Amino acid sequence: METDRTIHQGVSDSVLHYTPKVFYNRELSWIQFNRRVLEEALDKNHPLLERVKFLSIFSNNLDEFVMIRLSGLWRQAATGALERPPDGLSPTEQIAGVRSELIPLLKQATSCWKDHLLPELKSEGIIISGMDELSPEQRRAAREIFITDIFPIITPMAFDISHPFPFISNLSLNLAVIINDKRRGRLFSRVKVPRIPGQRFVRLIGPDVPGGNEQQYVLLEDVIADNLDLLYPGMDLVASYPFRVTRDADFEIEEDEASDLLSTIEESVEHRRIGRAVRLEVDSSIPEWIREMLASKLGLNPEQVDTSTGPLGMADLMELAGINRPELKDAPFLPSVPEGLGSEKTIFRSIRKRDYLLYHPYDSFIPVVSFIRQAARDPDVLAIKQTLYRVGQNSPIVEALMEAREQGKQVTVLVELKARFDEENNIIWARALERAGVHVVYGLIGLKVHAKLCMVVRRESGGLVTYTHLGTGNYNAQTARVYTDLGLFTADPAVGADAADLFNALTGYSAKTEYRTLLVSHGKMGRMREDLISRIEREIRIHREYGKGYIAFKCNSLVDPDLIAALYHASREGVTIHLQVRGICCLRPGIPGFSDTITVSSIIGRFLEHTRIYYFRNGGDEEVLIGSADLMPRNLNGRVEILYPIRDPEIRNAVIKTILHVHLKDTVKLRLMNKDGSYSRVEPGAEPIDSQAWMIQHRGVWHGN
Repeated sequence: METDRTIHQGVSDSVLHYTPKVFYNRELSWIQFNRRVLEEALDKNHPLLERVKFLSIFSNNLDEFVMIRLSGLWRQAATGALERPPDGLSPTEQIAGVRSELIPLLKQATSCWKDHLLPELKSEGIIISGMDELSPEQRRAAREIFITDIFPIITPMAFDISHPFPFISNLSLNLAVIINDKRRGRLFSRVKVPRIPGQRFVRLIGPDVPGGNEQQYVLLEDVIADNLDLLYPGMDLVASYPFRVTRDADFEIEEDEASDLLSTIEESVEHRRIGRAVRLEVDSSIPEWIREMLASKLGLNPEQVDTSTGPLGMADLMELAGINRPELKDAPFLPSVPEGLGSEKTIFRSIRKRDYLLYHPYDSFIPVVSFIRQAARDPDVLAIKQTLYRVGQNSPIVEALMEAREQGKQVTVLVELKARFDEENNIIWARALERAGVHVVYGLIGLKVHAKLCMVVRRESGGLVTYTHLGTGNYNAQTARVYTDLGLFTADPAVGADAADLFNALTGYSAKTEYRTLLVSHGKMGRMREDLISRIEREIRIHREYGKGYIAFKCNSLVDPDLIAALYHASREGVTIHLQVRGICCLRPGIPGFSDTITVSSIIGRFLEHTRIYYFRNGGDEEVLIGSADLMPRNLNGRVEILYPIRDPEIRNAVIKTILHVHLKDTVKLRLMNKDGSYSRVEPGAEPIDSQAWMIQHRGVWHGN
């Protein structure tokens, strides 16, 4: 029998020997993921406004992809990439592949809006009109709205010899205005469409507006374009054309040179507004000379210009998804609360008796808030330590932490300021916590703290007891309603001791790499990748001797080449492997000789699948790990992550037999990955299984006794 070291060395070396064809490109895999999101917008099984929401999410996802990933490829193409990814594609080849997949996808998204959602909304009394479709009375009403609510806050910007080309901020929507002047000839001007919260779609209402009882809307940019005569009085207006610019938002922070990380982050966030332009979106009606002029002034080549026949910036469709029409949305349900966690006053007593598993959003997030709130108010609680990554607005968690400090508790909070696109919000909360007297730590140099962990130290008759909450998702009450995440409450002394050691490493200095129960990714001090690979190798050994080797992972992304190589090795040895990866997956299933026994699936549905579950049959001594980490180099090399074993047999069995099993058997929302990277729906069969609907119907069955 091979030793662990021999097998591990073989796995590591095999990454170098695998041909690029066995790895799927990360960026192309992301495009496939967003394609699945768009498919949900086209799926008539969803209520209408939920489909509008999916199209908005598709567009918002694409904006972030361009700002971060595609901008990085353009930068690499210009400056030279340090090394190619495992799939072997150069930056230029990746850009070409992305463009090839993206252009038809953009057309499909526009068709989804114009040919499907728009007419269906109209049939439900939600009418989005062009200005030429309005009656004279409606047009006058729109002009009044422009005069009172819009005109005072917009500024036309000329472009000529005495006026430099105006700066176009990131993701801003603009109008290119063309004017004929008798003396100076053709003139160009730009009008920035203001960002007015909740008013990209302007509702026309009032007693003088026919159909005022219906929900009639016009696009804000159309209202502005129809009233340009008020911005350019006495001028001969030829036409106006909408356009939109996306800029590079992937800024790097020299943390080791920053004297004040909080101030440095604040300054760096501004880079997103002014970063290098990477994409120009224009309306298909725009003349070629204007498109070329805009591209030239922005420093863009033709491959960075996209033309659309639909509205630009469709992420704003989320406004329509918020319309109060319950019959056009998913039916609400009441999340369950485990018996024993329904009262703040008894929450510690209940957790002391047994572990509790919460599965959000099917389980309420209230017990998590109650846990911290009661810790703040309980006179026997001495200290609270917590990590915060994406907190959200009006956070009850942060309010409870500030209350704890007011009650004299020792409160330490690690706020990750580098959580992308949440930096500003986290800065606000960090300052509020500091003002309340909380000891705030801003993270570690060179690492993001992505672990979801809270520990409460309480004085009891037998001594100090540590109560711990460990999660797969953020301490965010809003996202807990739409993301599927697991959370574990435990008073297990070994888990509490590990949590204390990890917090000491985060707030002080530590070279600790081994923990009692936790798997930790902590830069050079963590061994999570090695720990996972050793478990894959263990499954190989057991399978060789006894057969029936089985591994099942449920996560958001699978990119890490070493772990992919380990899974390929296990497949070549005959181990059955089920991988459910919501988003990016660089492993190719079904390749003869490499991944014959591997199945990869993905679920996109009502809720964002966000749990991380890692299961090993282990010869019948089953092991289940859950936690914050996805299988990506950034998680395993550049973040502090934790995975933790489910030690309670009843809870472990519930995760395996209920949560994991049902999701793997989904026949409604599940797609199977093909070896070319595409995805196919499965046949629903005689008794279709929608795993998310099943969880709603059976919520709480994983609570046990």
